[in-house]
Formats: sequence, structure tokens, C-alpha cells
Amino acid sequence: MAAGETQLYAKVSNKLKVRGTPSLLEPLLGMGFPVHTALKALAATGRKTAEEASDWLRCHRDDPSLDDPIPQEYALFLCPTGSLLEQLQEFWRESRRQCTKNRAHEVFPHITLCDFFTCEDHKVECLYEALRRAGDRIRASFPAALPLALHSSISYLGFFVNDSPADVIREFATTFAMEVAVLADCTVKPCTKQLHLTLAHKFYPHHQRTLEQLARAIHPGHACPWTAALCSRDMRFVHYQTLRAIFQYNPQNEDELTLSPGDYIFVDPSQQEEASEGWVIGTSHRTGCRGFLPENYTEQANESDTWVKHRTYTFSLATDLASRKDGETSSRRNGELHPCQTPRDVSSIQALQATIARKSVLAVRHGERVDQIFGKSWLQQCSTPDGKYYRPDLNFPCSLPRRSNGIKDFEHDPPLSSCGIFQSRMAGEALLDSGVRLACVFSSPALRCVQTARHILEGTAGSGGQLEVRNGRPSGGLGCTEGMACLSESWRMAAGQKEEPVEVSEHDFMGRPSHDQAWALPAELKLEKKIKIRVEPGIFEWTKWESGKTTPTLMTLDELKEADFNVSMDYRPAFPLASLLPAESYDEYVNRCAVSVGWITSTCPRDVGVILIVGHGSTLDSCTRPLLGLPPRDSADFAQLVRKIPSLGMCFCEENKEEGKWELVNPPVKTLTHGSNSAFNWRNWIQGS
Repeated sequence: MAAGETQLYAKVSNKLKVRGTPSLLEPLLGMGFPVHTALKALAATGRKTAEEASDWLRCHRDDPSLDDPIPQEYALFLCPTGSLLEQLQEFWRESRRQCTKNRAHEVFPHITLCDFFTCEDHKVECLYEALRRAGDRIRASFPAALPLALHSSISYLGFFVNDSPADVIREFATTFAMEVAVLADCTVKPCTKQLHLTLAHKFYPHHQRTLEQLARAIHPGHACPWTAALCSRDMRFVHYQTLRAIFQYNPQNEDELTLSPGDYIFVDPSQQEEASEGWVIGTSHRTGCRGFLPENYTEQANESDTWVKHRTYTFSLATDLASRKDGETSSRRNGELHPCQTPRDVSSIQALQATIARKSVLAVRHGERVDQIFGKSWLQQCSTPDGKYYRPDLNFPCSLPRRSNGIKDFEHDPPLSSCGIFQSRMAGEALLDSGVRLACVFSSPALRCVQTARHILEGTAGSGGQLEVRNGRPSGGLGCTEGMACLSESWRMAAGQKEEPVEVSEHDFMGRPSHDQAWALPAELKLEKKIKIRVEPGIFEWTKWESGKTTPTLMTLDELKEADFNVSMDYRPAFPLASLLPAESYDEYVNRCAVSVGWITSTCPRDVGVILIVGHGSTLDSCTRPLLGLPPRDSADFAQLVRKIPSLGMCFCEENKEEGKWELVNPPVKTLTHGSNSAFNWRNWIQGS
């Protein structure tokens, strides 16, 4: 524990006075838990049931801070319910999708009634009584509908509460503070300034207009049941980053954390110097234990995701606090206070949907390349003395396309690995599931990028129908020429080595569960056959980063066509292949990308859907900043940023027609994450070898 934390907790380490509800406390004491830890568990779980508290104690049995007198921090919020909450949640989703995350997304929709304050565990029930008393005193004068006025500035968007209704709410907050001071001996600072419900905060200035349009679809004037909610949080992690585990992780060393999907982890950004790249040091919200964890097993979570909701007081219901059980009027999900489901306001949804139909650009990095896994000498590992290719490892492609200068040209223009091909198809399938409609596809001339574009298009073809199997391999570009694994012997037997299609269950194809009768890529549905890939040398990698003093020898359109890539032979690029300069300066590179992306967006007709640009890690920055009207980054910052972009990393931009500019929004699919897999030598397992 840090020295500052020790001093802070020492101030609140008073002698415990047991005034807890016997029905909750006695079962815990009967299980053998000490009084102070039992009270701590009840406070940490919102004093709902003894079972939840006992489960919390079992999870925290190895928590080094279990016996520390660390109180929770509490705050009171006024939260909308019913139709208004539905509209606000729709705004939360769309504003995050179209304009990325801002500070408002960290917490559920609310009006803050007081600052956070500490309360010792044995006094928590006094807070509940204070809430009941304050609510009963104000209930008769609480307005049926709050007049909310929309306010917008360059960094803030929200509703203000004005006039006499605001005075009533302030009176409620002040009454609650006075009751808490009397009953629990806690100091509470009620909010006496301008009351507001924040919609967006600390967002990019160029997103202001879009956020305003989304906010105008909200109709706050209707009568809405408002609920005062008492919530708490762990005071130790107020300024920490919150992560959510998305994969299971079993520790390999004693100083690592166990992760289960859904676990929350608190991370102090200032304490990460000890961690290796890709790892962070965090404290588990579920167990209280601290240790190392792989960062790519987690995703960003919201600040309020770990808050605990204790009690609520709903002003529109003439019932006392004892009858308001958690979950009767609202439930907590993902840190938000949700009412019982009510039909959505159709007009607000239509207004939101009207803002979605925009011209878009999706910039994607290529999949995993073979030299990324097998190093710079990868070509020597798969070449015979006479210059022929063979497959030494399953992550090498089954075969390589023919090139005029032979296999040596692949040294500086490597293909995708087998995993890279699978990644690309998976991204295409995710785009299909998200409803994205690809209209134009542009690719860097690097082989790995053209391959990625092709397999994304194959993934967006969907499934259903039949898979053609000829001579033991799936036809239509799924064979070994693109690195897909050959069919098993059972497939070849099923096909009977005949030149005719057979139906194959999806269980037989890469181990996937079957959703349809067979893996379906009918010719008429294959986007890779419908959409031609336009090769644009202008979005090739910064040539200064390419090894050698000359520009890499890349495959020509004729060679790509011969290798069965559906490339456009008619497309006129912004930069011909021969125009690429070796070891170009940073300014030359960013200018080339800016011209290219301008050419790409002007080449496609307006309002056609999503323009897919498949390039390199650098493409996500150098091809989106010109669209957004932003200047190039400093070259050092640019290099550091690109290093962190994973395979199939994505950036998504949408055109704001009203203002004639582009905006950066959330990509339509999640980032792909996968771990390393070490080489394996079966001989090491033979005794005596």
C-alpha cells in the first residue's frame, strides 16, 4: 500500500460499532467471518444478501487489504428512467459509435447531487435511512417533469435544469446531506451549482455538430420517473484505469493474475515501468489480488462498471424505501441503471438512423506476414537448394504465386502466413455480421495487402449452399495457392477425386460449428468475384522503412491476375508503381498518402457505402489524418504509434455531409487479438534423444 493511502486510511480507522442488520450480519458471523470483514463485504456488495457477501469474502480470501479499514466512497445521483432513459442510452451508443468514446461514456446518465464522501462500513444503513427521510420530505413537491435545456460548447454537451425544479432538487440534496451528518456523522457536500445531465464531455471539436444532431433527437419534455440512486466505489482506485478481461488467462508464474472473462482490473498508469511490453500490473476487482496480466487479454471498461448500487428512491411511486427492492424498478447492467424494458421512441431511433447513412472509409492493416513469425531469414527456411519452395511449418502458406524473377522476390515482399489468411477471413466475416456494405476496395501493391483484401472479401461472402471440392481441394480461390490448408483425407474420400461438387459440413472445415447444412460460397455470392481490387501504389509503406537501397520488387498486375487475384486492370492509380521513391523523406511519404486518399475518395461515387483501404500499420494514420483535416504527426510520434497497431487493426471515418468534412468513429467490428505459439520439436519428447 502506498504511503499516501496508509495515511488516508489511518484517519478513518475508528473503533467499529456494530449496528448492522442482524438478518444479514449474523449468518456471516455464524460462518466464522470476523465482524469487520463481514461488514466490509456487506458494504462492498450493497447490503443485498448474506450469500453475496459470503461469496465476496471467499473471492477475497487472499486479498492483502482485507483487514485494512478502507471505507467505500458514496455519492447520490438523480437518474432518469422509462422512455427518457431509453433515448439517452440510444444517444450513448450512437455517439460512441460515430464519434468515439468521451468522458460522458464513463458513467450512466445522471444528475450529480453530491460529491463522493466516505462512510464507515458499520454506518452504511444510516445512509439508507437518510435517503428515505430526504425523499419523503421532498416527494410531494418533486416536479412530474423536469425542464431540460440543451447546452453546447466546444468541449461540453448536456441538459441544464433551471428554475424552480432545480431548486427542489437542490433542496433534496441538501436535506440528504443534513440527514447523513446527523445519522452517520459523515460530511456530505451537496451540489448547489448549475444542475446538469451530461451528454458528452471532452470530445474532439470536429464532433460537436454530429453530437448536437444526435442530441436533438432526444425529447426530454415528457413526464419521466426520476430515481435517486445511492452508489459506492472503491476509493483506492479513483484515478486508475479500468480494464475488463475478455479471455481466460491462467497464470504461468506466481506473480501473475488469474483472469476470467468479465473480471475487472484496476491499473495505475504511473506504475507500469516494471512491466514488460504487452503486460500491465493491475489489481483484480473480484479478488483484490495484485499481479501481472497480458494487456491484450483485456479491453477498456467504463469508470462506473465497478460501482455498487445500494438503494434507490423513486419519486413517482408512493411507496416507502423498504418496498423498493433493487431490481423492482431498475437493474444494474454494465454500470448503467436500467428500468424494466419499455418500447423505444420510434421517432428518436429514426432520427438517429438518419445520421448513419454516410460515405465511409475503413482503413485496415494487413494480416500476419510470414517474416513477422519466422524472421528475416524466413525464405531460407522454405527454399530448396535449387530455389524451389516447400512448406517447413504449418504457418507457412501451402504454396507461393509465380513471379517472373523467381522466389527471391518474396524476400522483401513477403506473403501472409496461414494464420494471417485466417485472420483476414475472420475480419471479413465480422464485417458481414455487422451489416457493413463494401462498395470499393483499394489495396497497397504489397502482396500481403492484396492477399488480405482478397480474403476479407471472401469472408464477407457469407455462408450457405455448397462448397466446390475438386481434386480434394476447395475451388474458387480457397485452395493452397492462397495458403489455405488442404482438405483432409476424409474430404478427399468424400469427394471421390471427382470433378463434381459435394456438400461438406462446416464441422469439417477448420473445426467450426455448423450453422447451415454446408459451408456456402456460391459463385454468385462471392464478393471477391464481384468487387475488383484496385491496387494503389500511393498507399504503400513508407519506403524509408523498407530494407535495401531500392524500392522492393512488387508483383505486377499481370502477375497478380495470373495468380487468380481479382485485381482491376483498368484502375488508374494516383501514383504508378514506378513512381515510388526509395528511402523517401517523411514529408514525401505523408504527402503521397494524402494525395492518394483524396484520389481514392473522389474516384468512388458519392453515397456508395464503405470504401475499404487495405494497407500497412502506417496507413491507419497517414490515410485518415488528411481526411480529418489534421496535420501530420511528428515523425517520432508516428513511428511509436505504428508499432502498436496489430494485424487487422482498423480505423473508420465517416463523411459529415452537412459540414462537408470527415469524422473518426468507432470501427464496425472489434480488434482481432491472438497470442504467440512457440515452435515445437517432437524429437524432444523421445526418451534418450
